[in-house]
Amino acid sequence: MTGAASACEADDRDCSHERGLLPTETTQTHGARSSYVVAEIGVNQETDGWPAASAPGGWPAVAFGGGGEVSDEPARGAAWELGTAGIAWRPVPAAQTARANRRWWDADADDYLAEHLEDIGEVDFLWCPEGLTEATAGLLGPVEGRRVLEVGCGSAPCSRWLRAQSADVVGTDLSAGMLRHAVAAAGRTGIGVPLVQADACWLPFASSSFDLACSAFGAVVFVADSDRLIAEVARVLRPGGRWVFSVTHPMRWIFPDDPGPDGLTVQRSYFDRTPYVEVDAADRPTYVEHHRTLGDRVRELVAAGLTLIDLVEPEWPAGHEREWGQWSPLRGRLMPGTAIFVCRRAA
Repeated sequence: MTGAASACEADDRDCSHERGLLPTETTQTHGARSSYVVAEIGVNQETDGWPAASAPGGWPAVAFGGGGEVSDEPARGAAWELGTAGIAWRPVPAAQTARANRRWWDADADDYLAEHLEDIGEVDFLWCPEGLTEATAGLLGPVEGRRVLEVGCGSAPCSRWLRAQSADVVGTDLSAGMLRHAVAAAGRTGIGVPLVQADACWLPFASSSFDLACSAFGAVVFVADSDRLIAEVARVLRPGGRWVFSVTHPMRWIFPDDPGPDGLTVQRSYFDRTPYVEVDAADRPTYVEHHRTLGDRVRELVAAGLTLIDLVEPEWPAGHEREWGQWSPLRGRLMPGTAIFVCRRAA
């Protein structure tokens, strides 16, 4: 099995910090060292005591928290910090994808939230740039008293919203940088949830632990093996449990990420599943996104024993003029930008 340690050794770098998901103090640039311990999260005992034995490269899943301090030093940007030098389209293995995206979101967390905190809020559940919220859509169904897992929670505004609705929530994310912001936001809002830093393809929870699972643009497109991610979510869901996740609509893959007129011209085949990769000067990935067609997603869900009960394609609302990356009024009025999959595990 390819893991983080072996991948690092292959390109002769000092990657001692890759053995665990939390950076050491010497590699931290975005916050204070963690000191908070989360209890009662239901460790998966079905894989020989994983994470020690079964996680890729020996990566552990760790409870996360602490002072939540976020650096106020001027940010130079993730691309500068990671040395991004160009774009490639090529296959990237799972371990390299995870390592690149963890580093990217650690480096980009401050800038991302400085730009989008107004959009996502601190205690809100936004499904997509079109502005659809869980409070309006109710895609998860009743949440009060339900045990909920958020996969790829980022700074965890959705988890805090769920907690405010009296759900029992656990948030997971690969990025320590994002989780530091989640801890800081808990301090500001007074709404805290357990946070676990973990790879979404190796969830450190017992089977049938959660009533609901959700992900709003988190994790699914940032892993090489999304079929495994979905199978893991299905495993930790209780019978009858619901899994709802939003991703960039697959048809957007054929267009450039441009909110203007240039973003209306087809440039790639919808059926070309070659990942989008940003690389440094040594040709190492610094950011990776993986594409799946709608049919691919449905087959992943069926293979995991889930039933697709709805596919929501939010329309661009009248009067919504906010641009968000590739999302814009121009494009949104012509084609879907988001796909939300609403799934259920058999009872």
